[in-house]
Amino acid sequence: MKTIRVLSAVATLFAVSVLIVLLASCSNNPPSNTATAAPAPASLYTNATSLDLRLSAWPYPYPTKEFKTSLQGVPASMVYMDVAARGKQKGVVLLFHGKNFSSDYWAPTIAGLTQAGYRVIAPDQIGFGKSSKPNVSYHFDDLAANTKALLKSLGINQVSVIANSMGGMVGIRFARLYPKTVQKLVLENPLGLEDYSKDIPPQQNDNLLKLEMAQTETSYRRFLQSYFPDWQPAYEKFVEVYVRVQKGPDYPAYAMTSVLTYQMIAEKPVVNDLPELKMPVLLVIGQKDRTVFGRRFAPPEAVRSLGNFPELGKKAQAVIPNAKLVPIDNVGHVPHVEVPDLFVTTVVQFLNQAKS
Repeated sequence: MKTIRVLSAVATLFAVSVLIVLLASCSNNPPSNTATAAPAPASLYTNATSLDLRLSAWPYPYPTKEFKTSLQGVPASMVYMDVAARGKQKGVVLLFHGKNFSSDYWAPTIAGLTQAGYRVIAPDQIGFGKSSKPNVSYHFDDLAANTKALLKSLGINQVSVIANSMGGMVGIRFARLYPKTVQKLVLENPLGLEDYSKDIPPQQNDNLLKLEMAQTETSYRRFLQSYFPDWQPAYEKFVEVYVRVQKGPDYPAYAMTSVLTYQMIAEKPVVNDLPELKMPVLLVIGQKDRTVFGRRFAPPEAVRSLGNFPELGKKAQAVIPNAKLVPIDNVGHVPHVEVPDLFVTTVVQFLNQAKS
């Protein structure tokens, strides 16, 4: 009987391992980035309460405020954090978050920047985090215009911008539309350094929504693990917020917003804007990042040439007139989360430098 129990346990472990591998293969990013990630139980949040569409019960690291605006003619609220500099203020920094994150993931960056003398404005873009999520067509230019209106309401004329992932695409458009507003631009593993529309076939909203609604806690965790070469327990909070929204009645609307913002990234390339960036630009590139937007829809021959961030960083530096490249080894898609102290040190050094 003991032998049978041992064989049964081995069989169970093998089945779980096979399931994890299969789920990992569905990720938008290659599984090689997740080799060090330990498998998690089927659910860590069975007893967690649900979250609503605006993440009302989800805590942010600093007090939030609300800016009334609109998107495509629909009234909307833009939630943001406005954190004062410690000591004499050197300037203002504006943060643009990625698609699968909200402004709260900037917590260590905000702490470091304010300590260094910078006031920080960290909004949740419309469609994300605690901000409104209207069912409308999304455009980078509209997100940029709303952010500019927010700055105007605060009496802020000039900022330096730090932008990660999809936020890099928003940041690039913001800098192109409002070049006199942007003193310096930091692009942290930004999407948009290549034109996805050339290789990723167009997707219908209905198909994208079905895929989104079929997401599970395990599959979403595996997807996020692909961003991080070394998954840490602290990163579980990014899974938790998603799962808790999924448990509530607002998830269909949340999922639809994800579909609409997917289309924005797919249809609105910004790579041709890079040569037109005239302000000083810092490219901070995690060298283990192989993120390919829409990977699951790309033909195999296209996937092989996409998402090579070490090469994309070099190409961007070559075409941006006043760009500096800082590669970070053993880091993936979100350096400010993975190596927060190094990221802050690198960025503050750049911000403190006088314009040449």
